[in-house]
Amino acid sequence: MRPMIAGNWKMNGTLAALPAFVAGLGRTGTDVDLLICPPFPLIGPMIAALRGTAIAVGAQDCAVETAGAHTGDVSAVLLAEIGASHVILGHSERRADHGETSSLVRDKARTAIAAGLIPIICVGETLDEREAGEAETVVRAQLAGSVPDHFAGLIAYEPVWAIGTGKTPTEADVAAMHATIRAALGRQLGDAGTTMRILYGGSVKPSNAAALLAVPEVGGALIGGASLQADDFSAIAAAAPR
Repeated sequence: MRPMIAGNWKMNGTLAALPAFVAGLGRTGTDVDLLICPPFPLIGPMIAALRGTAIAVGAQDCAVETAGAHTGDVSAVLLAEIGASHVILGHSERRADHGETSSLVRDKARTAIAAGLIPIICVGETLDEREAGEAETVVRAQLAGSVPDHFAGLIAYEPVWAIGTGKTPTEADVAAMHATIRAALGRQLGDAGTTMRILYGGSVKPSNAAALLAVPEVGGALIGGASLQADDFSAIAAAAPR
């Protein structure tokens, strides 16, 4: 399966910077699946700027409800209508900053799938949980609570302590956790869980991308800060195994 390189812009980026970013991507993405998830106001302009390319555009969250009196929420149906293809759900920053539970993430995933979006469900442990020897237990519990039955999206493993810190797990750490995730998905989803792409996220940059993307069961990367620069994003995509 082709690797996926996904960029999570978080609350970054500007409308004025889009043309230069898109121009800087060049022919990136001809043999990998590329996805960019900008802030909500930039999704439509990003789709327009990337028209004619193979690069997909997604969102960073969606609501459980599809419409109604829910001020500040964004409907998965509307995201799909404007051309978004994927949606990131359960990112550690959403879980920590907004108190999102695994059951809420599961319900959002069901809504997203019904709307035609492909969810990317994020899981990962904090530094305290890892140092206490609970990393795999925490991640298995997040998968059990967040992934709905008959799920057909992607999983992203993001060690919370490595996001934006410059710290990166060893390749052995990444391999061990991705193997744990693969086994858990197989138990939960049967055959579908044995082939589902598992992305790695956590301080991925051009200098370490090749090594991380070569780890067994790593099916791509979910990139934060490095995805804001076209050169860095392209270099990470170029490092993906073919």
